[in-house]
Amino acid sequence: MICDYCKGPAEQVTGETIYPHRADLFDLKFFRCLPCGAFVGTHKATGEPLGRLANGKLRTLRKRVHAMFDPLWKRDLMSRGEAYRRLREGMGISADECHIAMFDEERCVKALEFLKESP
Repeated sequence: MICDYCKGPAEQVTGETIYPHRADLFDLKFFRCLPCGAFVGTHKATGEPLGRLANGKLRTLRKRVHAMFDPLWKRDLMSRGEAYRRLREGMGISADECHIAMFDEERCVKALEFLKESP
């Protein structure tokens, strides 16, 4: 995995490295770019990245998107699939592109704008 920020290689590390204060995450795997501090979690079964490497600013933006988006389906206002369909249609992107863990800063801002405006 190559870092989007510095173009250097990311290394695989454990949750203990990323979250030393969270013993419950020690066994999880992450990819981390040491020079940038960007990281991303991995799928437990495959070890594949869950999304793109993210620095602190992007992680904060993604958390804000999730904070606005997740209640739509977690509170049974609609199904998860319907929530993602509305998000991708509102943002004008394809289903393959509509995964918050893959969003860059620009997409996060666009998602936040859409979510603020949508009922």
